[in-house]
Amino acid sequence: MKPVIIIGTGLAGYTLAREFRKLDKTTPLFILTADEGGFYSKPMLSNAFAQGKGADQLVTQSAVQMAAQLSATIMTGTRVLRVDTQEKSVETSSGTFPYDKLVLATGAQPIRLAINGDAAREVASVNNINDYALFRKRIAGIGNHARIAILGAGLIGCEFADDLAGARHAVTVIAPNERPLAALAAPALSHGLGAALAQRGVQFCFGTTVTRVDRRNDTLCVALADGRSLEADLVLSAVGLRPDLRLAHAAGLHAGRGIVVDPQGRTSAPDVFALGDCAEYTTDSGTRLLPYVAPLMTAARAIARTLTGEPTDIELKPSPVIVKTLSFPLALMPPPVSPKADGAWHETQYSERIVCRYYNGEGTMVGFGVAPQDANIRQVLMAELGSNRVSLAA
Repeated sequence: MKPVIIIGTGLAGYTLAREFRKLDKTTPLFILTADEGGFYSKPMLSNAFAQGKGADQLVTQSAVQMAAQLSATIMTGTRVLRVDTQEKSVETSSGTFPYDKLVLATGAQPIRLAINGDAAREVASVNNINDYALFRKRIAGIGNHARIAILGAGLIGCEFADDLAGARHAVTVIAPNERPLAALAAPALSHGLGAALAQRGVQFCFGTTVTRVDRRNDTLCVALADGRSLEADLVLSAVGLRPDLRLAHAAGLHAGRGIVVDPQGRTSAPDVFALGDCAEYTTDSGTRLLPYVAPLMTAARAIARTLTGEPTDIELKPSPVIVKTLSFPLALMPPPVSPKADGAWHETQYSERIVCRYYNGEGTMVGFGVAPQDANIRQVLMAELGSNRVSLAA
């Protein structure tokens, strides 16, 4: 019997494997990964410094343990070289394997900025557990109160800024926007987060970008496009991720920003599926990247059923994004259209809580944000989506 093969041991790959094994106990399951294959929660990478957690503490199960739990063959240290969708085989550094069904859970890669300077290659990114371990090692080599420049004030950049400042490092955030979380949050929440981070000691250089990073002895000199400059011990890029499409392109799969999948997670090749950060999902408003945990879990459950002979659509329901900034915890439901299009944010203050609702041009609530967030308030706001109500029981 040919196996189901999953490429990738991130949250997407392992979640799908677990859901598949709930439904099918006997079909051979191969999981291929270029790294050690340990299970960890990737969202934890951006808020583990202040807790003093090393990489080994974030890995909750080894590849050996996962293989036993899933009754799977997990091949670690194995690079996938090519997928042949005609022959239905996967060529790897450890041999070539036929498949019955194939799932791509290859994730995303950090966006690399065009930065000049003799230390441009020293700009770090943290996209996996090995990146995290290396970054912690570099910080440990500097000691307490390291000067860290973070490129990007989006979700990951803000979480790292909050986390590293909480670990008593001197953090400067550099971003072309004029406020943190500008693409996701209402202005009132952005400003609230900026104030909370500033209270932690975070400094901001908004409205500009980094042009050069040069090394001068033990110091990195960071030059900005607006003429300013600063010194840092480390530079961390957190400007975003781009779906890893290398295998998909080589295999001739249909891809836009991600690997395009139909409502059941199928790619353009028969018996090949994709999910997680590498996938571009079909939604009511077109195809979209959904690099969040909730859509990943939903997709994994649906694809597992389809793999076992019960074709199931991925029902992507609205789910808020939880921003893990402990100094100013937020829950965000970004509107499906740009705030500059045909709607507006409406802010309400309830004692210490800020609630912002986004209404489109027809007066329908299609997005929200709340800080500090909690589960009860999230549920109330989720129930308001699609309505014209403007009141919230505090």
